[in-house]
Amino acid sequence: MTAAHDIASLLDRLSRLHGTGRRSVGLNPAQASALDYLARANRFSRTPSAVAEYLSATRGTVSQTLRSLAAKGLAEEGPAGTDRRSRRYDLTAEGEALARTLDAGGGVDLPDHLLEDVRNTLRQLVMGMIAARGGRSFGLCRSCRFHRNSEAGAHCALMDVPLRNEETTQICQEHEPGDCTTKEA
Repeated sequence: MTAAHDIASLLDRLSRLHGTGRRSVGLNPAQASALDYLARANRFSRTPSAVAEYLSATRGTVSQTLRSLAAKGLAEEGPAGTDRRSRRYDLTAEGEALARTLDAGGGVDLPDHLLEDVRNTLRQLVMGMIAARGGRSFGLCRSCRFHRNSEAGAHCALMDVPLRNEETTQICQEHEPGDCTTKEA
């Protein structure tokens, strides 16, 4: 068995173990992944098409998943902007609380330096796969080439809108890597 094959098998196993913990709170894997994404995404990136692209899923599957999160009271559907046809999903307080519990690490108790090494290695693997497939990076706002800081606060030059402080640490579908080194996959 090659190292690449062994890594792929280990990642699949890790994903399945991780998914088992998420099912224990009444979510299927697609719902848990969408909930996690919505908790980490900025206001511009919570549309069904952005969720579908991030999760590498079909829009139909994601639309059904988002509707089920809304039916469970974990998300709310609303307009995505000035175009009333475009939709956005925001987490409810209950959805945010559940997303925080899902982020508990799955019982992994490793030293911080080892967790950081694993995170950086996995991030490199994901970013390499995304690049090989021509996908978007979905990086953190503050690492984007369009991110600006001024005395007035953070600003997105692409959308030409001010940003709330917390949005600078959220993932964005419009992300284009800039000079910063903070990346997210």
